[in-house]
Amino acid sequence: MGSWCFHMTLKYEMQLLDELPMIYSCCIFVYCMFECFKMKNSVNYHLLFILVLFSLIVTTVYLKVKEPIFHQVMYGMLVFTLVLRSIYIVTWVYPWLRGLGYTSLGIFLLGFLLWNIDNIFCDSLRNFRKKMPPIIGVATQFHAWWHILTGLGSYLHILFSLYTRTLYLRYRPKVKFLFGIWPVILFEPLRKH
Repeated sequence: MGSWCFHMTLKYEMQLLDELPMIYSCCIFVYCMFECFKMKNSVNYHLLFILVLFSLIVTTVYLKVKEPIFHQVMYGMLVFTLVLRSIYIVTWVYPWLRGLGYTSLGIFLLGFLLWNIDNIFCDSLRNFRKKMPPIIGVATQFHAWWHILTGLGSYLHILFSLYTRTLYLRYRPKVKFLFGIWPVILFEPLRKH
């Protein structure tokens, strides 16, 4: 909703609704990835406190500084933390999840790359689109691809997180494809509790 409001109005207040939830949701991802090997019903209050404090500091500074680069660096730090944790998991804990882990990362990073190309070469891309057929113009809207690819990469990372957690809790997760294209995870217990 925040992203929709920002792209509809291009106002700073709506930009906050777009960008701050990225920080908050990424903090939730970080918590989940670091707590995926804990027993049921356990809470890491220390990590929770650090992530809530990080979110509050980023929010406060961003409200005062109003500099998108600050947000991008803070968000990048969280994503980097997730990448390191995911690499640890697929390297040392569940190597058979490399495909899902690296696919989610690769799709997300491709979106990030296209977004940066769009930011750096925006004027050139606009001029290029004016000279090309409409289908080329649509295909070169790299900011739109950023939303699509990072959304898909994030979804696949959620599947990766769920798969990791359900394996640890001794479930038998299976990736199925709805309509032959959309991956979801189904799981059943390995043993009765």
